[in-house]
Amino acid sequence: MKTNLKISFEFFPPKNLKMYQNLWSALNKLKIFYPDFVSITYGAGGSTRQRTHDTIKKFTYRPSIKPIPHLTCIGDTRNSIKKLAIDYWKLGIRSIVVIRGDPENIELTKKRKFITFPNGYNYASELIRDLKKIRDFEIIIAVFPEKHPESKNIAEDIDNLKRKIDLGATKGITQFFFDNNKFYDFMNILQKKNIKIPIIPGILPIINFNKLTELANNCNASIPKRIKNLYKNKKKKYEFNLSTDIATRQCLDLVKNGFNNLHFYTLNRADLTGKICSNLTKKKLIKKSYDAFWS
Repeated sequence: MKTNLKISFEFFPPKNLKMYQNLWSALNKLKIFYPDFVSITYGAGGSTRQRTHDTIKKFTYRPSIKPIPHLTCIGDTRNSIKKLAIDYWKLGIRSIVVIRGDPENIELTKKRKFITFPNGYNYASELIRDLKKIRDFEIIIAVFPEKHPESKNIAEDIDNLKRKIDLGATKGITQFFFDNNKFYDFMNILQKKNIKIPIIPGILPIINFNKLTELANNCNASIPKRIKNLYKNKKKKYEFNLSTDIATRQCLDLVKNGFNNLHFYTLNRADLTGKICSNLTKKKLIKKSYDAFWS
């Protein structure tokens, strides 16, 4: 299997000194896999805006790593968000992940409608339109292989996706998923709709299966029965190897089917993501890494 696999990682901004140390420790371990970029999230409810900005600024001191901030519509005014985007441009940032954003309590997303901040944005499409007017950013958007939790159906999701592309989005990263067939079905729909922007599969290594089930339910990401059965009655000390095997197999199948970019949701941890990437290295899919991760 020959490929030019590109990988990228997502981190969230740290809340305190210990989390700050964990973030940079994880980054230092994972950078040996030469990520194409790293993205920094913008917390639910806009709760991490300043920390996201500060983290991105620190990343700019590391020219070998390309940082891409998330920017959301939630928790701030249009003018303030546009000013932040201009500040990013001044820092040398040329790519932004644009999403609408979730309420601070994500569990409420299925129970209430999105509440627009006073003088704020209603939709990610509006933010994309303004960003393309103020600077020529590369706009990356979120896509949902099993539809967004608030969408009526997949057709509505596709319409929203097309709207964002028409306004300037040029790349997508998926919500995490565990059933590759659902992702392939989604990509076939996009092909039939003549949607041709690159879509990067999002991979979430399973760190804690019990917590994952609640998160997956909130995000409308189904967990196949075969995976549930594997974790049933599995002792915690064996979960690491099981999770590594599941994610590695998922990645290999995606690469086999022509998807040569993979985005890992690290949860600011290097152990599981690093082991998966080491496995891909041994398959000679990641060319520029070396066996130093576990040293």
